[in-house]
Amino acid sequence: MAALQDILYRVNIRSVQGNMGAVVKDLQIDSGKVSKKSCFIAIKGNAQDGHAYIDAAIQKGATAIIAEQLPATKKETVTYVQVENSAVAAGYMANNFFGAPSSKMKVTGVTGTNGKTTIATLLFKLFSELGYRCGLLSTVQNQIGENIVPATHTTPDAISINALMKQMLEEGCTHVFMECSSHAIHQHRITGLHFSGALFSNITHDHLDYHKNFDEYIRVKKSFFDNLHPDAFAISNADDKRGAVMLQNTAAKKYFYSLRTMADFKGKIIDNSITGLQLNINDQEVHFRLIGEFNAYNLLAVYGAALCLGEEKYKVLQILSNLTGAEGRFEYIISPKEKIIGIVDYAHTPDALLNVLTTVKKLRQGHEKIITVVGCGGDRDKTKRPVMAEVACNHSDKVVFTSDNPRSEEADAIIQDMENGLQPSAKRKYISITDRKEAIKTAVALADEEDIVLIAGKGHEKYQEIKGVKYPFDDKQVLKEMFALLEK
Repeated sequence: MAALQDILYRVNIRSVQGNMGAVVKDLQIDSGKVSKKSCFIAIKGNAQDGHAYIDAAIQKGATAIIAEQLPATKKETVTYVQVENSAVAAGYMANNFFGAPSSKMKVTGVTGTNGKTTIATLLFKLFSELGYRCGLLSTVQNQIGENIVPATHTTPDAISINALMKQMLEEGCTHVFMECSSHAIHQHRITGLHFSGALFSNITHDHLDYHKNFDEYIRVKKSFFDNLHPDAFAISNADDKRGAVMLQNTAAKKYFYSLRTMADFKGKIIDNSITGLQLNINDQEVHFRLIGEFNAYNLLAVYGAALCLGEEKYKVLQILSNLTGAEGRFEYIISPKEKIIGIVDYAHTPDALLNVLTTVKKLRQGHEKIITVVGCGGDRDKTKRPVMAEVACNHSDKVVFTSDNPRSEEADAIIQDMENGLQPSAKRKYISITDRKEAIKTAVALADEEDIVLIAGKGHEKYQEIKGVKYPFDDKQVLKEMFALLEK
């Protein structure tokens, strides 16, 4: 319970009608969850406008309404607050309502196109090993200490985030590591949070169905760093051509990591094989269990953040050397008999797929074939479909196009979009099999001893979304089943 006037601190208010001393028991942005003494915040979303549900919220017992446009007819027992931006207001109000939990822990945010989940997960594992009780908000899962809280979005809504952080604080967490997607930044889901630090991994072609153009996508990512406090740290990838741009207007303390140029956290790959990475980091040679150049970058980002958070260099490297990454990120299984290497990875953008295939090529000892299974998600950026197909064909020996999460679209039509624009030479390399399980089975059947089968696009996901229904599906489990069939 809190007085309305107390939870509106920092909110840009245009007008008020009613009692600012009214006590509210909870904040809601979903009218279906409103009950007696709720404060309903009407937010304009992409699919629905919360302003259309103000009357429904009042009928369910809401005693306060926060909105950008107030209804013409008002109820005397309800307090109406007109604000500049409801989404921004929700961020500040949630922070105030739950007692500003982010300011009482060390919260580190991770943004970028690729690497967010791995970096956040590695930081969570590292600091847990260092003896801290930690919180994690990621695509794969949210976690409070050892307790797992299922994740529904890369970043939950502002109210859910602050409720989770309050729970984390109450359960003794001192550090929180969270992914900050471009959607979450743009929709103000992280507005009002106090970040002790922020990391930038890279930026490539993604989410243009939402952001409309690449410049807007960059601007949104950059705004995360623009809004950091002077007492925070900001770490960026110096090897990304927009790495410096991300930090140019931040008030935070700036740091960079790199494999190719001078930086605060400098790495050099000495060896990269199926057994892991041998890296020189700031003149210290260490072997890591993670594989690939992209993971070398992830490890440098984590190392840098740990030092900025006050940890000791050698202890950090010692623990990092034994850690594994996030589920569904370059996870590999080797079939016992044929020694076929099966790799499951979440790569669902052209750049991520290129990174993974570049790493896979470097793992080859001789003339092993690379067989890639790949699809594209429905109701998402269509422009990347032919690019994904081209990357797969250019960097694989054989490719199987298949369904990913077609959502409301037809899987065959998505595959057709992938095929359109491919060069004649590429057309000799691929086959299309809509059924994902059959596609994986075919890829394994095409493999000879010691070949590499990459299953890209879904990674950790345990479902396939088709026409609004989520059917159980696990790439890693299907791969294991197909390898088991080889042994019979």
